[in-house]
Amino acid sequence: MSNTETTVSSTSTPGTPDAPDTPAGADGGTPSAAPRRAETDRDAAPQFVLPLVVRLEKTAPPARTDALETAARAVLTLLSDARAQGAGEWAAAVRDWQDARIRKVVRRARGAEWRRAEALPGITVSGGSAEVRVFPPVPLDGWPKELARLQVSGTELDGPEPPAAPGPDGPVLWLSPELEMSAGKAMAQAGHGAQLAWWELSGAERDAWRAAGFPLSVRTADPDHWADLTRSGLPVVRDAGFTEIAPGSCTVVADHPALR
Repeated sequence: MSNTETTVSSTSTPGTPDAPDTPAGADGGTPSAAPRRAETDRDAAPQFVLPLVVRLEKTAPPARTDALETAARAVLTLLSDARAQGAGEWAAAVRDWQDARIRKVVRRARGAEWRRAEALPGITVSGGSAEVRVFPPVPLDGWPKELARLQVSGTELDGPEPPAAPGPDGPVLWLSPELEMSAGKAMAQAGHGAQLAWWELSGAERDAWRAAGFPLSVRTADPDHWADLTRSGLPVVRDAGFTEIAPGSCTVVADHPALR
């Protein structure tokens, strides 16, 4: 996963102001969309980052699609956690993160590194073969040493076979067919897409998604479908261009049934 720090500007409908930059963050305590801030306001605010760590043992690496889906569910799990809302112990950090350019960084760990990461406050989310631990936001230059030393490059994930087509009634995070992204970059982008969908849902719709365990699929759209998706009015992740891809690139469309 090379250079997995991303910041995104995100729009859900044409003509609306950009939401906080990339790693999309949301106020999980209210049913309304996250606050929209001017570009200069976000730049002036202290910068925070949401750390995600994927477990990557040498003998049993996770499948790429499973890692992407697990990362997206990890972001939703943190946003909906009581500690991230209201007067919860993580709530101030989440608010500070959302007030700036929202960033996510994906790192990898194995063995003792993973055990040290699990000892820090956070939430581990498991998929079929993937484990991803998400942590409350930290200052851009204030990473815990246990996480700062972890690698962010040099690893790619494969899929043993093409994933099945997603069901027609479930949430799908559609990846752009036009971009090449490392596994870590794609994990962060999937997290952004999930978060944008979360912002747009009502309180009841959020509760239902959480109660179901945040089911979702991550798939790459075919070119014709992608063109339709980006014009559909569904939430679109536009990358800020800090790593890997050009600024303004559309990376993900969040297709939740409640938003169609």
